[in-house]
Amino acid sequence: MPESLNAAPQIKPRVRFAPSPTGFLHVGSARTFIFNWLYARRNGGTMILRLDDTDVERNTDASVNSIFDGLKWLGLNWDEEYKQSDRGELHRRAAEIILQKGLAYRDFIPAHTGDSEKSGAQGTWLFNAGMRELSREESDRRAAAGEPFALRFRVPREAGQVVRFTDAVYGEQVKEGADIEDFALLRSDGMPTYHLASCADDADLRISHIIRGQDHLSNTFKHVLIFNAIATSPAAPTPQFAHLPLLVAPDGTKLSKRRHGSMVSVTTYRDAGFLSEAFINFLCLLGWSPKNDREQMSLQELTDAFSLEGINRSNAVVNFKETPGKAEAVEGRTQPALTEVEGSAHSIPDDTFDPKALWLNAQHIHGLTFEDLSQRLLPIVHEAGIKVTPEKMLRIVPLIRERITLLRDVLTAADFFFVEELPAYDPAELIPQKGDAAMAKRVLEKAQVVLASVEFKHDPLDQALRAAAQELGVKAGQMFQPIRVAVCGRKNAPPLFETLEVLGRETTLVRIATALVALG
Repeated sequence: MPESLNAAPQIKPRVRFAPSPTGFLHVGSARTFIFNWLYARRNGGTMILRLDDTDVERNTDASVNSIFDGLKWLGLNWDEEYKQSDRGELHRRAAEIILQKGLAYRDFIPAHTGDSEKSGAQGTWLFNAGMRELSREESDRRAAAGEPFALRFRVPREAGQVVRFTDAVYGEQVKEGADIEDFALLRSDGMPTYHLASCADDADLRISHIIRGQDHLSNTFKHVLIFNAIATSPAAPTPQFAHLPLLVAPDGTKLSKRRHGSMVSVTTYRDAGFLSEAFINFLCLLGWSPKNDREQMSLQELTDAFSLEGINRSNAVVNFKETPGKAEAVEGRTQPALTEVEGSAHSIPDDTFDPKALWLNAQHIHGLTFEDLSQRLLPIVHEAGIKVTPEKMLRIVPLIRERITLLRDVLTAADFFFVEELPAYDPAELIPQKGDAAMAKRVLEKAQVVLASVEFKHDPLDQALRAAAQELGVKAGQMFQPIRVAVCGRKNAPPLFETLEVLGRETTLVRIATALVALG
């Protein structure tokens, strides 16, 4: 891997994230944003957000809002912001510069038609010889007469002409000019193509490093030609390139909005209860690894460790579970509507997500302070229509922090704290191990007496209930299980004494009385 691209840059880098607002924020796009952000922050550079919104037929305000929603959740700021649609004059000037240098020509024939077309070895269209060889005078005359045309780059085709660049991830890249088509710079309606607009903006914004997905690697040969053509001097630097390995599904197919739907949307992970810092951590490990192979890392640790040399060439697999039949259901569609994606995360089972993403999220949750976690859980609880005070939430959090993987798990891990009356449960659950209904009844009746007067604090509750077990001649576990099921509605619950302390005497006694009725 080229050392010059991975060493600390001599000048502060300027990097950009340039999404097209044609749908929700894709997890692959989010990773590209994060890698650009980390590189800029690691090297004291500038992070630029540029909306590449010149595809007027596909761009929507809903998509713009969705992209900003996703970026806002990630919590990573940027320093400068631009819209490509505001920069049309710049794009046209760039096209004129290339034309005046003789490096472009007008094509008056609809794309890929005409007897004089030339094709490559694979049958791909390369150029229309009649248009490429048209004299400048004839071209100017036809343009002045109002004849529509596309502006094409005159790719150098002489023997031995090659286009080359060094990629920070994939190394030296070389392609013969004869194998590159004369690509369009302006469409026949005068609108710039992606290639021209992107390069003109990158040059104008002085982008020093272009860090983007590997699917753009083949485009870079064209972009090198454009950068050289619009350069103000032969010594003007061309941006350095780093292409990121693709994110793929478990079956090896590229993650796509059309095929994989909400599972590739950033807001799906937000709405499912992922922490943004855990999600960033997860995405960073898809195609990049620190030198010491750590996995759980804070944002500052990621920033300190990040370098382009840590990026792998192999595609990275996102190991989510694909719903059977889902792929077939979306065949023939461009991508799911935003309304289908937003809000769908709540119905996605936990085990659908990548196990490493879930593990990392749990680790980050377990590392939060009780106060921080309480503040993050309150909106979820309130959105579910549950009324709970910040003070009570703060008392609940220590009992469930180690028991939840996603933030939304609070609704199941702590449900019995939030309701006046427990849902129905099987009375057989009240019967302790190696005991019977009669034992359960004796335990609960004894608990009623003890809990009516004992101080509702951990140590007094512990001592009083253990003493009661001895009096009844039962083991501590046989004493605790019926009480736990009576107050929580299930065996799997947080520690008993802390739970009783939070529930309080009145609720505890009411639930034990209800359990006794259930036992008959």
